[in-house]
Amino acid sequence: MRILFVASLHHPKELQTAWEQTPPNEVKPLFPPSMGQHHWEQALRQRGHELSVFYRNLPAWGGDIAQLSEQTYTQRITPQRAYLALMNRMPPRYNLDKRARNQRLIEHARKFKPNVLWVVGDNTVIFSETLAHLKHTLGCKIVYASGTSPIVFSHPIEREAARLYDLVLVNDFYHGVQWEELGAPHVVTLPIAAIDPAFHHPYPVTEAERKLYACDIAFVGTLLPTNLYSRRIQALEALREFDLGIWSVHAVPDSLKPYVRGRALGAEMLKIMSCAKVVINVHGDFMRYGGNMRLFEVASLGVCQIADDLAGVRRWFTPDENILVYASVDDLKAQVRAVLADDSRRMQIAQNGQQHVYAHHTYAQRARAFEEALGL
Repeated sequence: MRILFVASLHHPKELQTAWEQTPPNEVKPLFPPSMGQHHWEQALRQRGHELSVFYRNLPAWGGDIAQLSEQTYTQRITPQRAYLALMNRMPPRYNLDKRARNQRLIEHARKFKPNVLWVVGDNTVIFSETLAHLKHTLGCKIVYASGTSPIVFSHPIEREAARLYDLVLVNDFYHGVQWEELGAPHVVTLPIAAIDPAFHHPYPVTEAERKLYACDIAFVGTLLPTNLYSRRIQALEALREFDLGIWSVHAVPDSLKPYVRGRALGAEMLKIMSCAKVVINVHGDFMRYGGNMRLFEVASLGVCQIADDLAGVRRWFTPDENILVYASVDDLKAQVRAVLADDSRRMQIAQNGQQHVYAHHTYAQRARAFEEALGL
């Protein structure tokens, strides 16, 4: 198949670095390793598919990825947030830049002639009529893939196109139900997240790195806005009596600032988590079934993981065998205290988790499931 990704590019500096490190005889990646789409890209290429990408967050006129800046979320009012809030109040179809981006997508698709248009979630740019036009003129199928709730996060542009999507891929089962209620004809909970054994594995660390990263409990992820990550904040606040380390590319609540060690992306993120005794993974408030990226990434490192007790976690893992789960803050503290005191048990759970995801949760396996869901 010829698959055209329609996605926003995050972490542009990491992509430029990846391009610089690509040998001359190899194809340059479309996404940086810090984005899940990178590993889908690798798995789909290995299965013989031809890929291209349209970066929808690139300005229509004179834009290249060097102009894209890293997005750091803060709850403070900043000029950038004020500008974005103002622009978001404008109907998208009156925005000349967005209209031009839609036309550029049409031109790109006409040249590439995709069989599949893969639209990544959080689309605030591409109109439903653009998707309908491409589907009609090119005869391509439209795949929509998202790890977040359409009720909480999706834009009206995405929801109004729901009936155009030939396949919706989600992490969380309940998100799939929501998409079906919006009219999507075919929804599959894979989940989208998985691991690539060539990338997701324990990395060697220097003594200096180990001193910098080592902690009993590590957390890597987003903590703001508080109304979307209240469960994470509550769990981490309960663990402040332990040796806690927090890494985030965004701002964090004041109560957790003393525990922040810095930013973490890509391979460095994996090194950081590899140096912890336990990694805590709490799903966002908008994920009630489970299945975020960290669930599989942590296990791939051979590190003991403790996650909130959700149906999806129990579907994809076995508590007390290859993961730990907690039901309340008091339960979390008790389990952390016990597993930190039992090196043998902690290491066994970590080893079991790694073997489990290598055997059952790779992007190569997800790619095969995607093909089956699309009827190939």
